[in-house]
Amino acid sequence: MKLSQFKFKLPAEQVALYPHYFEREYTDKDGKKETFRITRQDESRLMVLHKKSGTIDLFQKDENGNPIEGKYIEFRNIVEYFDEGDTFIFNDTKVFPARLYGTKEKTDAKIEVFLLRELNQEMRLWDVLVEPARKIRIGNKLFFDESGSMVAEVIDNTTSRGRTLRFLYDCPHEEFKKELYALGEAPLPRYIIDNREETHATKEDLENFQCIFAKNEGAVTAPATGLHFSRELLKRMEIKGINNAFITLHCGLGSFNDIEVEDLTKHKMDSEQMVINAEACKIVNDTKRNGKKVCAVGTSVVKATETAVGTDGMLKEFDGWTNKFIFPPYDFGLSNTMVTNFYHPYSTLLMETAAFGGYELVMEAYDLAVKHGYMFGCFGDSLLILND
Repeated sequence: MKLSQFKFKLPAEQVALYPHYFEREYTDKDGKKETFRITRQDESRLMVLHKKSGTIDLFQKDENGNPIEGKYIEFRNIVEYFDEGDTFIFNDTKVFPARLYGTKEKTDAKIEVFLLRELNQEMRLWDVLVEPARKIRIGNKLFFDESGSMVAEVIDNTTSRGRTLRFLYDCPHEEFKKELYALGEAPLPRYIIDNREETHATKEDLENFQCIFAKNEGAVTAPATGLHFSRELLKRMEIKGINNAFITLHCGLGSFNDIEVEDLTKHKMDSEQMVINAEACKIVNDTKRNGKKVCAVGTSVVKATETAVGTDGMLKEFDGWTNKFIFPPYDFGLSNTMVTNFYHPYSTLLMETAAFGGYELVMEAYDLAVKHGYMFGCFGDSLLILND
């Protein structure tokens, strides 16, 4: 397929800059009114696409099965589409506070440093991106706190914006990581940071940009669809007898890179580290053998499981890297159900969704999402794709 086939007009006001929330007004004993915001990502909207019938549901239904106009399906209603014995596959990667702000020695120029991954624990070497890159050369030193105790030296240029830093901080590794992360903030995507009134992420962002089941540190962006799952929703799923399987794929920035070729076969994805263990394989494969639904939660899970699925359609253990790029047409080997967020035009995440749900039907769903005011992006609304 061609890049131009994934163009659509997305109004700026439909790009979610904050998690889904509602506001409540409170009146204190003195009669003073205050408004406070409550974040409830499991109450965002959920659209449901039925692949085989070619139908798309936006509204909840009455007792006779008729849509109730204006009463949109909410994400927490997702449990109604699954039964005992079905399995959800979650990505349990944990986001770390990857965005730091420092100053360059001598000039005091402000520099943004985005941590990608630790290269060498003993030598304190990190792969990073810097902005503005033109000011940062090999040998430069960067300072990250007022005391001057957290200092890094640039020892290599890796790409136009990429650098290798060596942090000059003499202490046990765990203490170093704690001090480094204390200087960082939530690595919200640039389209969020650049369009908010605040110029930096907040402490609340670090909590809101983390799945509640996050466990294995290594991601520099959240597996966004997993953000919608609250403890209450997971408990409802447990009570219904729905299984959870956890895999790990450390989400990188590759999904935000612009595609610069019209022919999608020529686009190369960045590699991301992933692990699928024996326990996850058993839960998923038993579910498949029993003819039940296997739901991939988010595009990262689809990428990981399609990397590790065998020719027999069963999930295999995996410990390594993947640069898999999924776009239509593609024959999926594992999951028969998927839930994902709505994403930007030309996005590789949209392309993967279109491959799973069918190009024409997914683009129709996106058209409906725009017309009905659904929110897009990491904090946006979601699309459930069912194989019925």
